[in-house]
Amino acid sequence: MDSVFSNIARAPEDAILGVTIAYNNDPSPVKINLGVGAYRTEEGKPLVLDVVRKAEQQLVNDPSRVKEYIPITGIADFNKLSAKLILGADSPAITENRVATIQCLSGTGSLRVGAEFLKQHYHQSVIYIPKPTWGNHPKVFNLAGLSVEYFRYYDPATRGLDFKGLLEDLGSAPSGAIVLLHACAHNPTGVDPTPEQWEQIRQLMRSKSLLPFFDSAYQGFASGSLDTDAQSVRTFVADGGECLIAQSYAKNMGLYGERVGALSIVCKSADVASKVVSQVKLVVRPMYSSPPIHGASIVATILKSSDMYNNWTIELKEMADRIKSMRQQLFDAIQARGTPGDWSHIIKQIGMFTFTGLNKEQVEFMTKEFHIYMTSDGRISMAGLSSKTVPHLADAMHAAVTRLG
Repeated sequence: MDSVFSNIARAPEDAILGVTIAYNNDPSPVKINLGVGAYRTEEGKPLVLDVVRKAEQQLVNDPSRVKEYIPITGIADFNKLSAKLILGADSPAITENRVATIQCLSGTGSLRVGAEFLKQHYHQSVIYIPKPTWGNHPKVFNLAGLSVEYFRYYDPATRGLDFKGLLEDLGSAPSGAIVLLHACAHNPTGVDPTPEQWEQIRQLMRSKSLLPFFDSAYQGFASGSLDTDAQSVRTFVADGGECLIAQSYAKNMGLYGERVGALSIVCKSADVASKVVSQVKLVVRPMYSSPPIHGASIVATILKSSDMYNNWTIELKEMADRIKSMRQQLFDAIQARGTPGDWSHIIKQIGMFTFTGLNKEQVEFMTKEFHIYMTSDGRISMAGLSSKTVPHLADAMHAAVTRLG
């Protein structure tokens, strides 16, 4: 008998997840997966932070903890501490109660809830996102009913920021348009504006009443400093203007599968902020009703304890430093092989990813001949590298560049 769904076409694999599937099916002992956006140790293993294990143990050993539903907005302590982490403890927006924070399902969930809220309550339904950006961004905003436009961001010629193009495109955006900004460690390029460039972006956006929506997926993970990585957001909040911020604890606490995040909406007044919360609750209730307890409890436990917080910052810096060291080692290995071209962008870019500048054919060649897996745009996850695998990658890149040009 025919299924009522028999006319459904098979959807294409997610490009990034597809890389992992292909990698898993490859029997080669020298294979390397540089597609996945998750931290790995020098041994290529996933890492659970010591401070996370300690916090979990503390939670498990507390007999007073129950599994009741939590409020639609999530755990109050988690929300308060998350806002403080991204905005700074002394932020006037926090002291004046102008921040509406809601616990959400990691960064993706925070973006989706924010997008649904904007679709219902904001006068503009167009959002400008960088070209390129994380593959899920356009899908999240389109499905929420916003119309997606792009602004220039990456310049393939310099493998850096197309700042002129960025200013031109935002300058010609309609007044009041929403603009998605990566708070730091732009995914997939690893290219961030300088503090001076951020200031120019802020001035331009405020002059045109463009609404910033920050995606902060890598706070502390990019530079190793929580404050440095929050600077772009704090620059915008300091001028008293409004903005939205999606936060994720996947990378910086290694809580990928716990789905822990927060949406903060910085408003002009405490009164507006409380109305905003009331409406965001109406977005969440029919979507997933209320968020899960465990991951957010881990975060709140760590952020509440000065000892645990300090231990976290040390472990966080170790992860960031390992990635920086992989950048340097890869750059040095490419230089040692005399590979044609300027590869300095590998050490100039920041965060988990490097946009190598390799083209689709070169990527396919490296997969076929060297069993190295990455997305077809040449993005590699630096966290998937180790001192042992750098030479193999450098050999593959050298071969791809010299043989295929």
